[in-house]
Amino acid sequence: MTMAKRLMTLTGGIALAATLPAGLALAQDATAAAAEPGANTAYIFNTLLFLLGGFLVMWMAAGFAMLEAGLVRSKNVSMQCLKNIALYSVAGLLFWLTGYNLMYTGVDGGFIGSFGPYTFDAVGGDALDTGYSTASDWFYQMVFCATAASVVSGTLAERIKLWPFMIFTVVLTGIMYPITGSWQWGGGWLSEMGFSDFAGSTLVHSVGGWAALSGALILGARKGKFGPNGEIHPIPGSSMPLATLGTFILWLGWFGFNGASQLAMGTIGDVTDVSRIFANTNLAAAAGVVVAMILTQIIYKKVDVTMALNGALAGLVAITAEPLMPSVPVAILVGGVGAAIVVFAVPLLDKLKIDDVVGAIPVHLLAGIWGTFIVPLSNDGTSYGTQLIGIAAVGAFTLVVSAIVWFILKFTVGIRVSEEEEMMGLDKAEIGVEAYPEFGVGSQRL
Repeated sequence: MTMAKRLMTLTGGIALAATLPAGLALAQDATAAAAEPGANTAYIFNTLLFLLGGFLVMWMAAGFAMLEAGLVRSKNVSMQCLKNIALYSVAGLLFWLTGYNLMYTGVDGGFIGSFGPYTFDAVGGDALDTGYSTASDWFYQMVFCATAASVVSGTLAERIKLWPFMIFTVVLTGIMYPITGSWQWGGGWLSEMGFSDFAGSTLVHSVGGWAALSGALILGARKGKFGPNGEIHPIPGSSMPLATLGTFILWLGWFGFNGASQLAMGTIGDVTDVSRIFANTNLAAAAGVVVAMILTQIIYKKVDVTMALNGALAGLVAITAEPLMPSVPVAILVGGVGAAIVVFAVPLLDKLKIDDVVGAIPVHLLAGIWGTFIVPLSNDGTSYGTQLIGIAAVGAFTLVVSAIVWFILKFTVGIRVSEEEEMMGLDKAEIGVEAYPEFGVGSQRL
């Protein structure tokens, strides 16, 4: 190579090197622009999140059915299965007829939305101004409504009549749950105040818990649960495998419950947050199981499997109010304390002669209160005072309205089966289909 060519090559290399920073900057800008999703892409991924989260939460209905089927006696299993598929169906219809609009339409900082059925997007519609399909949003919100009703079913099992329970479910899913939900998620007065409940420790779980507590107080305990001198008689459930299966199904569904409550999946930041929510949710539930096992071993000298199951659920309920912001140690703390509350609250309810068949009041009400109250520990945008106001307001409304509805039902159609029917079991007495007919008295194999 001649000297002239060497000089030309060197000069060209220097010139190229001088242009690299500017070229790299342009390339980085182009990459960043490409990483920002377009409106169509964000719409698709946001809608997908609602649909995936929705069918996971819908699957929780099966979890509640199996949990309750395992924790009631075999003579009442079919009834619990029927109630769970029925309440899910009623919630679906009522949340379309009145619920969604009461909760989300025209609340504007107030106390209630508007009445009337909800209207979905037109066929082939592409309402980009919402950022998601309105039908997917309705579906996702509806399955939350059904979850609140499921809480009531387990507490009042084995002695409540089917049709009065279904009438109460109509009121709960069509009016009560949407009204309290509008106060926060619909942009109502609690939202304006700064109350925070990310996925529903109070707005879903405690609402169901307050309604269940009201019903349990008015309905009374099962025959034989409490003796005349204050004795407490345990009534074992029919199937621990079913109850365990139900718990695992609920645990799985909770990833949709909490994760999809991010309400967006159209950006890298949103997907990262959904992942963090999954991790914190799982950690809280795991901590709940371990704490329940340790405490029952210390207190009763044996590990109680039902407490371990409810420990997982209590951890899940507790972390639901704020599953995004906590660090790992905080998520574990929140879930573990939730489980401890259940371990100590179950015998306390027995002493108060409140008969909660599946432990839903400690799990959903008390752990829900704890999870909502402790939100400011990890989210400095909230205050403990505001959280207490929200907890008290939702609790007072739900407890009072529930009591009014239960008393009206009690003095009109009646809410409790007869003592003879309760002894027989509701499978035979009310629906005529036994879950395990081959094990019944006087049964014979063909």
